[in-house]
Amino acid sequence: MTRRWPALVLFALFGVCVSAAVAQQDRFSRWDRNGDGRLTRDELPESVRPDFDRVDANRDGFISREEDAARRNRSPGGQPAAATRLPRMLEGVSSSAIFPTRRRTTRGSGSTCICLGSAPPSAPARGRLDPRRAWRAGDKSSGQGRLAEYVRSGRYAGVSVGYRLSGEAVWPAQIHDCKAAIRWIRAHAKEHGLDPERIGVWGSSAGGHLVAMLGTSGGAESLEGILGDHRDQSSRVGCVADYFGPSDLLTIGDHESSIDHNAADSPEAQLIGGAVQKSKDAARAASPITYVSEDDPPFLIVHGTADMTVPFAQSEILAAALKKAGVEVTMVAVDGAGHGFKTPEPDKRVRAFFDRLLRGIDVKVSGERIPADSP
Repeated sequence: MTRRWPALVLFALFGVCVSAAVAQQDRFSRWDRNGDGRLTRDELPESVRPDFDRVDANRDGFISREEDAARRNRSPGGQPAAATRLPRMLEGVSSSAIFPTRRRTTRGSGSTCICLGSAPPSAPARGRLDPRRAWRAGDKSSGQGRLAEYVRSGRYAGVSVGYRLSGEAVWPAQIHDCKAAIRWIRAHAKEHGLDPERIGVWGSSAGGHLVAMLGTSGGAESLEGILGDHRDQSSRVGCVADYFGPSDLLTIGDHESSIDHNAADSPEAQLIGGAVQKSKDAARAASPITYVSEDDPPFLIVHGTADMTVPFAQSEILAAALKKAGVEVTMVAVDGAGHGFKTPEPDKRVRAFFDRLLRGIDVKVSGERIPADSP
């Protein structure tokens, strides 16, 4: 029986990442429909066919398992090589690029990272994040360093998805892009050995806002958009890890901050197309807290108490609203931290959160405060 791994969607500071585990049956065997041990061009997914000639090293019109393995820099038996390196781009998937890992934890299974739009992986953001870029700059590569850790484990595969920035389009274009990506993953889950019923999302700052929106707006038809060919698929997610994302644009300017969030040129104003207090309906429509309901998935919210970019209160009010609605929520305060964490402890909480909800591991997800000097 083919095993399908859970899907973890990581929304980085400016991008969306989806991670899902790969089936035990390897990719070559899935594509080799007639079981003759070699692949014809027609047996490959349409999006991969342009690479056929490069992989067919001996030009015999077929791709052997050895040629496929050589292309992937691993042995024909599937044993991983260079397990500690970052994923690298291997092949196209629609408008995507796959980044395979080199380590597996179960016999016959691998891990894959799919990036909608192609960009090489980068190191995870550490310390203070740049508030000038919120919804306005950056790309999906900002999350791939953090995503790579999960993909390398062999228990998840990852997808990094870019969305339109506020200079290109105003709200709700951004959430339309994100929901289209989730629908795409579900539609292609079987092809890539993913479990479409176990999808989790994780994001920081602007990405935190978008994953929170994905979590709370599962039933909001107005936010679905019409992008893509998979409108029959659900854009709901199974769990949300939100790192210091804005949750209520109408009140974000009520608290001490280094940014005037109510100004006409604030990140929020550029997102919704007008100053927040003069565009209250638009601000409300772009706020995750607006859509909170009892059928929302479990949330893990992590926020620094000294954040001067997105006030700590933004996470407090979201956690309170979720709790009031009966949604499972764990709120973690990082004492003295600003807009980003130097300690790795928050990431450990996230790992436990996803392992419990996506992989069914019996592990506690602590809601205890994290000291500023946590190693």
